[in-house]
Amino acid sequence: MLKIQEIREIIKLIDQSSIEKFSFESDGAKIKLEKRSAQQKQIITVTESAPVIQSELAAVQPQQVEPVIVQKQEVSVTPVAVLQTEDPSLHKITSPMVGTFYSASSPEIAAFVQQGDKVTTESIVCIVEAMKLFNEIEAEVSGEIVEILVKDGQLVEYGQPLFLVKAN
Repeated sequence: MLKIQEIREIIKLIDQSSIEKFSFESDGAKIKLEKRSAQQKQIITVTESAPVIQSELAAVQPQQVEPVIVQKQEVSVTPVAVLQTEDPSLHKITSPMVGTFYSASSPEIAAFVQQGDKVTTESIVCIVEAMKLFNEIEAEVSGEIVEILVKDGQLVEYGQPLFLVKAN
């Protein structure tokens, strides 16, 4: 009687070889393997006194892979202007946590800062909400807001630049 591991090994060997048909008979067990082209299914027949082996063998059958046709698609790439974040004279105000960026404490109220506003080290520039806690973010530097890098309600990551400030 063949063990399931031996049957699996036979299936793998036949599948990897160029053999089209294979028959094996031993101690009342018969195995017939027949490979066909990729569009036809593989036929595996097992005649065994123990029906458990047949059900286990069903899970061992190699998977047939259907060819996938991928259409070629042209994508045009337009160069993006280099952000001012690379300017070493500009200070980045970064997010101290993962959360949601808010430019104001309420939707009805004007933003804490806008482009061109002057800030001091203690000026509140935005709020980052994390786990229902609203954290006020200070400018950390005195200067002028050159650019706001995120939009209101946008998710931000730890260390992500939020503002660019031209320090005094």
